Amino acid sequence: MNHSELLIHRSAVVKKIALNLGFDACGISSAEFLEDEAPRLEQWLKQGKHGRMHYMEKHFDLRLDPRLLEPGTKTVISLLYNYFPGHEKTTAADAPKLSRYALGEDYHFVVKRKLNELTQQVQEILGPCSGRYFVDSAPILEKAWAAKSGLGWIGKHSNLISPKKGSYFFLAEWLVDLDMAPDHSVPDYCGDCTRCIDACPTEAIEPYSVDGSKCISYFTIELKDSITGVNPNQFKDWMFGCDICQEVCPWNRFSTQHAEPAFLPKPEFMDMTRTDWMNLSQESFQKVFSNSAVKRTGYHGLMRNLHFLASANPAEDTEH
Repeated sequence: MNHSELLIHRSAVVKKIALNLGFDACGISSAEFLEDEAPRLEQWLKQGKHGRMHYMEKHFDLRLDPRLLEPGTKTVISLLYNYFPGHEKTTAADAPKLSRYALGEDYHFVVKRKLNELTQQVQEILGPCSGRYFVDSAPILEKAWAAKSGLGWIGKHSNLISPKKGSYFFLAEWLVDLDMAPDHSVPDYCGDCTRCIDACPTEAIEPYSVDGSKCISYFTIELKDSITGVNPNQFKDWMFGCDICQEVCPWNRFSTQHAEPAFLPKPEFMDMTRTDWMNLSQESFQKVFSNSAVKRTGYHGLMRNLHFLASANPAEDTEH
């Protein structure tokens, strides 16, 4: 085969293996400097929209160029892995809410196992290649690369939206030293819809930008200090993360239930009531969340969130 055919062949091999392993989509981009993203990221940081997530200030150049993050990189392979648990409530009726992505085993472990299998199988067919793969674990603009590779567009809530599958996905990347045939981006289909902007209780969302310092997920996961400057009623009973902007997005009518056993809700907390959560001991927390994304906030952080929610005044109206 000629060079062009070789590049197409490589891309097809990677995509076929990825889909066979359970990834929902795979897209290919040529590694380069993300010129359009640079001024947006710089402005976002200058405006302090990262709050106290000081790690966002580091590795600015690496975030914009994967060739600096992993020397020798020629191609960025982007992948989607579905975590949508279905439309039925998966915890007790009166329990405070967790973001859907945190119901099962920590996604870092699950998706990285899949990525490891992907790299091994690709090398068996295409031969030796080197690179690194990531799942929310490196300074890389994963949504920008996923959009560049045609897996969807970045919506007004700043999440990637697949026109066929919605937005309940983990994103992963494999930086590899093989040239491959790149994919093309897809149009933005948000149109004049503003449901995510209108629904955000803390007014964190502007069109195509989220003020992280106002986001419920930031307060309940990233922030390590006391929660101040916001009314607990605005949290709408979210104790870890928040899915509101995705829940109201019309494109998530296409979301389908995932097929990953590791993402099934943990039996230990499916029946926990609000009282059970408030009385959760540190020992029980360590046992239940030992391999869960919830451990990111830690026991004391989770209890801080629960007590903050408990301080809400149910009679107070905080709707816009």
